[in-house]
Amino acid sequence: MEAIRPVSRTLLRDRAYEAIRDAIVAGEIEPGAVVRDADLAERLGLSRAPVREAFSRLVDEGLLESKPQSYTRVTSVVAAEVRDAAAVVGAMHELVTRVAVPRLAVADVEIMRAANERFATAVAAGEVDLALRADDELHDVLVRVSGNRAAAATVARYTPLIRRLERRRFGEGGTCRSAGLHERLIEACAAGDVDEAVRVTAEIWRGLAELAASD
Repeated sequence: MEAIRPVSRTLLRDRAYEAIRDAIVAGEIEPGAVVRDADLAERLGLSRAPVREAFSRLVDEGLLESKPQSYTRVTSVVAAEVRDAAAVVGAMHELVTRVAVPRLAVADVEIMRAANERFATAVAAGEVDLALRADDELHDVLVRVSGNRAAAATVARYTPLIRRLERRRFGEGGTCRSAGLHERLIEACAAGDVDEAVRVTAEIWRGLAELAASD
């Protein structure tokens, strides 16, 4: 029985955070909805403590807002905040792309190709969650290969704000033209063309900022 050990408090907090964050991004917990630690703790099968810690982190990241002794609720999707997040995340992706492209192995590029195929298929089928997951997998290759932990943390923190708007646009019947841009990015990566890869990355994230501007 030595392999069975207590789950650490940190893991419980992270589990609560990820579950609540994903529910907010997916729209399962809608903007303006009041959330209660006791209710979510029961649904997640956790104590209230890790849920409270998750709330604190989500408030800091802009997905929840809280008034002490009054309420904690899901924030509205604010275009200006999404534009700011897209600018920051885009800058981080440009940074990691510049560093990662010379380091990419053939296997890394193939992972990106496979992710883009899944992305295009999901977009065509209207599978929002699968499309966004594949998009993350594609770009995460460059983040991982760059080895820049600060950039990775920044991307992880602010991307959910952007995903909320993207998901809503998908739900409204919006289209996504990123598969072609992804293909250009992948070809630049395969060729070791750092400048082109950075240019395409900037174009991808500029498009997301424009999406917010039109909201």
